[in-house]
Amino acid sequence: MLACAAFLCASNAFAAEFKNIGAAPVIMYDAPSTRGQRLFVAPRGMPVEVVINYGTWSKVRDFAGDLSWVETRELAERKNVLIRTSNTKIRIAPDESSSVQFSADKGVLLEFVETYQTGWIKVKHSDSASGYVKLSDVWGV
Repeated sequence: MLACAAFLCASNAFAAEFKNIGAAPVIMYDAPSTRGQRLFVAPRGMPVEVVINYGTWSKVRDFAGDLSWVETRELAERKNVLIRTSNTKIRIAPDESSSVQFSADKGVLLEFVETYQTGWIKVKHSDSASGYVKLSDVWGV
């Protein structure tokens, strides 16, 4: 029984930590060093899942599931999310029967505003349109 409780407590310690690439695009590396191979340039605001911190570097997972390294100082707390599927409906209220405010395609970046109800979050598009989307339709929170 005690081992089971310890396992459950430990599993909570591994909750996903999402951050965003900061105010400027950054180079992503295959190792925690600027001497590592440059893999790609991540655009500003892109959400990433922090897998581990190592000194001044963070190993992160992107939307596609690829792992890379970035200098931790290049990460920001502000939360953005990416749409997982094509033609995702962003609704006026957190309800499947609510009117559609706008639609977003896979890979569209939206600002995370707040968690509303279980399974829904409020998001905002860069053109200021906002609404509610099912948590299962986004990546980054």
